[in-house]
Amino acid sequence: MTVSYVVTGGGRGIGRAIVQRLLGTDNVVVAVERDARALEWAGGQVIPVIGDASAAEIAEQAADAAEQAGTLTGWVNNAAVFRDASVDSAAAGEIVGLITANLAPPVVGCTTAVRRFLRAGTNGAIVNITSHQAQRAVPGALPYSTAKAAIEGLTRALAVEYGARGIRVNAVAPGSVATERYAEFLASLDPSVAARVEQQMAELHPIGRVATTDEIAAAVEYLLSPNASFVNGAVLPVDGGRSALALDPEAR
Repeated sequence: MTVSYVVTGGGRGIGRAIVQRLLGTDNVVVAVERDARALEWAGGQVIPVIGDASAAEIAEQAADAAEQAGTLTGWVNNAAVFRDASVDSAAAGEIVGLITANLAPPVVGCTTAVRRFLRAGTNGAIVNITSHQAQRAVPGALPYSTAKAAIEGLTRALAVEYGARGIRVNAVAPGSVATERYAEFLASLDPSVAARVEQQMAELHPIGRVATTDEIAAAVEYLLSPNASFVNGAVLPVDGGRSALALDPEAR
């Protein structure tokens, strides 16, 4: 039996690692991505859907493609917008818009996935990608932290409402991750400054480094798998102990 998944923001970073993890031997993954160029690496087992993950019609298109390819089994809401704003310098409407930009994609994705699982009469699993910032905010990142906290609330609410109907909903909360965006940020700095940033990141994470994208993807793969059949409504920190240490240099 061919199993299919949908991953939003599947072209780069954590999303790409999740797509590659889920492919396996017979699986098909539908990757939702704004930029078609971000999926140029993908092979025939990856079905691209180009568009905004917050648009209902794009989510429906992704679900259709997944169901045509196999049995839709899992949905990963990974797409996110990284833009900082503070209430003392940005208008309230701008703040609300930035929160919505991060909250709308998982709401749309969860709505689509739940309806498809129910219609097909099959069990299914949803994983929402949140952040350590959902519980421990970083100065200047109010919209992102607020949206990620709301997504964790969404995760718990859906788990309670649909668990008895065979649908599990969980979240993965990464710490800092060595994505392309992270590498580009370091490359934009003077080498001595970049070295200090990397040292700070090592101090923030008790393991002594930031995560690889594949380490986040491995947690997602587990939560989607039958091995996690009794895990529902959980937020799994995959942050090397950053949330347990609760230290952030920006707060000083």
